[in-house]
Amino acid sequence: MKHCPNDLIMLFNDLFREEYRTILVKGSDEPEYIPVSDPGGMAKVVFAHGYYASALHEISHWCIAGAHRRTLHDYGYWYCPDGRTPEQQRQFEQVEVKPQAIEWLFSLAAGTRFHISVDNLSGNGAADDTGFRQRVRTQAGQYLKSGLPLRATQFFDALMTFYGTGEQLAQVWEQDKHRIAPLQTESDVRIETEAV
Repeated sequence: MKHCPNDLIMLFNDLFREEYRTILVKGSDEPEYIPVSDPGGMAKVVFAHGYYASALHEISHWCIAGAHRRTLHDYGYWYCPDGRTPEQQRQFEQVEVKPQAIEWLFSLAAGTRFHISVDNLSGNGAADDTGFRQRVRTQAGQYLKSGLPLRATQFFDALMTFYGTGEQLAQVWEQDKHRIAPLQTESDVRIETEAV
């Protein structure tokens, strides 16, 4: 199956351009969110280098940003670039659980491969790689059980329809969760069972 970022642009813009005055666009370097700057304008979810995975990740951030956050550049969040200290990396991992869980589910719905990102190649890597993976897995499982936020649900459903992945989604999830975050302990199994 071919995965073209232009398909994501079409799906996102068809769903959200009118109601939320927001469009998805390819960027060159860093991804960013640019809020509406004039009454007739559009907010822009900009993904990096035309990468499909970057688009899914930036859409996931947009899908959980509340109304006030969507009026702020990059949703008003702190961002420290690659090369973070261990404490900065822990903070990064804490705020990335939900967006990466949603991105993972978007990837499954699109029939593409998801990769956890700690986004710290120039630093010391993950502060807690196993724990971060488990938290993302648990959050994705909770979303599958209890439902995604509204805009994420709309985009998730659009991806499943466009790529025809709905029938095998549960089976693919069961396989993929072991690839991304294998359960390590009895405690992990208990948390997993309670979440799903």
